[in-house]
Amino acid sequence: MAILVSGSLVYDHIMNFPDSFKNHIMPDQIHILNVCFMVDKLERSWGGTAGNIAYTMKLLGGEPLLFSVLGKDGRDYLEFMKENNIKTDYILSDKKRATASAYITTDSDDNQITAFFGGPLALAKDEKLSEFVKEKFSLALVSPTDKEVMMQHLKECKEMGVKAIFDPGQQITAFSEIELKKMISQAEFVIGNDYEIKLLQERTGWSEEEILKNTNVLITTLGENGSVIKTADGEVVTAGVCAPLSFDDPTGAGDSYRAGFFVGYENGYDWKVCAQMGSVAASYAIETYGTQEHKFTQEEFCDRYQKAFNEKLVF
Repeated sequence: MAILVSGSLVYDHIMNFPDSFKNHIMPDQIHILNVCFMVDKLERSWGGTAGNIAYTMKLLGGEPLLFSVLGKDGRDYLEFMKENNIKTDYILSDKKRATASAYITTDSDDNQITAFFGGPLALAKDEKLSEFVKEKFSLALVSPTDKEVMMQHLKECKEMGVKAIFDPGQQITAFSEIELKKMISQAEFVIGNDYEIKLLQERTGWSEEEILKNTNVLITTLGENGSVIKTADGEVVTAGVCAPLSFDDPTGAGDSYRAGFFVGYENGYDWKVCAQMGSVAASYAIETYGTQEHKFTQEEFCDRYQKAFNEKLVF
């Protein structure tokens, strides 16, 4: 069945800084920070959490229902989605404002500094899921976008009886303690990297155990150390990583992990296989500069999966 993917559609401007940020920032002078990073590479590409997740889901044979907003300059992004057979029926358009944009600079240590313009993303809250989305979906992935949209979509999924994934990401600090607790309680899954999960604990005052009293599954990604899945029933599953063939750009790897994990979940695989599928999907994203530039067939994906984990995967 289809998976609703709620989140952002963004034009990414990805830049490479061939040095370490730390070599150019004086900690004792942060209050008068004035720094220019001379980048040696700049690429403009398709991005945004919803776009990235939907793109990789489609490569895996999933059926993402993409719900987001593009601006007045978004025609080429819309055409790109259509060319990749991603359903665009639920992408809204704003005729006045420019599409959301991210300016991402990555240093030689894979640290990132991002400036983000939200553009028209808040318009998504003007449409109710139950009325706007005409197709049935069994799962909804609520990824970072305008905070009001995220709160509304989690609430509506709870009311509709649809399992939702709360993926707060870089929006964690936009929510109050009460808002975060409510959103966790409305979700079936909570997902984030280790830094985000620690920040979520700090902002809510909840330990992982307390989070799992209010949701059913907590997924923590650990970069090169794989991922951990914990359930409300006390199950703990650890999964390894699939090493990429090259390390070109880490941007979008987390979104690809989510695509792989939840396509696996929809196909009925156990937690470990889902996490390993996420890891394989992430490896493809890391090998390309940009978040929707990687390509693979299902056969190629299964072959890489088998080589990485010595297990056969059949869709």
